[in-house]
Amino acid sequence: MHLTWLGTTAIKIQTKHNGNDVVLIIDPYKPSVGAFPRSLAPDIGLYTRGEKNSITLSGKPFILSQPGECETGGVLITATAGHEPGSTILRIDAEGISVAHLGLINKTPTNKQFDVISGVDVLCLPVGNADAFTAEAAMKIVSIIEPKIIIPMAYKSDNDPDAKPVDNFLKEMGASSEKPESKAILKKKDLPQEETQVIVLTKE
Repeated sequence: MHLTWLGTTAIKIQTKHNGNDVVLIIDPYKPSVGAFPRSLAPDIGLYTRGEKNSITLSGKPFILSQPGECETGGVLITATAGHEPGSTILRIDAEGISVAHLGLINKTPTNKQFDVISGVDVLCLPVGNADAFTAEAAMKIVSIIEPKIIIPMAYKSDNDPDAKPVDNFLKEMGASSEKPESKAILKKKDLPQEETQVIVLTKE
């Protein structure tokens, strides 16, 4: 499984099913500033804040923007209702790896939401943006979900120049400010078992 960050809360996940690539795009919202693809051609398009203001998704992707559970292309998708009307929190299971994507939120998930995302392997966590978690609040979320890997998102980039840098969250986590990676390449057998790992991604 490969994960790349497109800016703000937009994440691309590339997985395989029966030898074929399956591409998911989460939150392909058109930012008001900065560089972002004008169109993408994923197999699956997922939204945490509805489909309004999305860029063009070419082809005929499977779309999910409301609560529900379904399986397509070997990917199990669970979307539970978020805090705001029309919003969702996502869980994706593929290749034996579970990924939670919280969207752009700054409120602690409810018990029902935690039931869906607790214990996932990978947590895409919004930090930095004014509507995302503070570093301290993010730590509390991490302590409850206990993921093996954290992928920060929604921090300062050309799409969101007013957001705080990811360094604030890394400092709170006690994680080193290692050189960001272009993508996270994950295999079930290689997931950390003892300590939570933070993978900072460069914006694609």
